[in-house]
Amino acid sequence: MKQGKTQQEPTQKQHEKTSSLKRDYASSGSKIKAFLTDSFMLLMPIMYVVIYLVMGSRENAGAERLMSWVYILVPLIILQTLFMVAKGQTPGYKAYKIEVIDDSTGERPSFPVTLFRNTLAILSAMTLIGWALMFFRKDKKNLHDLLSNTAVINKP
Repeated sequence: MKQGKTQQEPTQKQHEKTSSLKRDYASSGSKIKAFLTDSFMLLMPIMYVVIYLVMGSRENAGAERLMSWVYILVPLIILQTLFMVAKGQTPGYKAYKIEVIDDSTGERPSFPVTLFRNTLAILSAMTLIGWALMFFRKDKKNLHDLLSNTAVINKP
């Protein structure tokens, strides 16, 4: 306090800028390795169950390709969301010591935000553009992280 002036509290926007600058964002390599790990640990078993148990055979799954992908991707999104809400990590994220946080608060994102993020992640992967963003940004955020206001950081 100098000459009768009080120190002002930083605004929310200033707080967000300074807090996000101090984050230890996960590298693109860690995120890609975690994605590949999750593909083998989560996606492949779901694909096997859908193709051979739900659809009956690879030929049936091929004939009903759109429904096969719906049967595969919906459980994948739900499973990833449950992992991230419970622990902030999928098995792949845990293996590479990274986690998802709400970029505003630094806490685990809520169930709706995580569900939204994971749904967008599938759409980003289909176009590849959303995933390519991480190679051009200092914070290594993908499109789904930007739209859901989440970040993938190295776990302390």
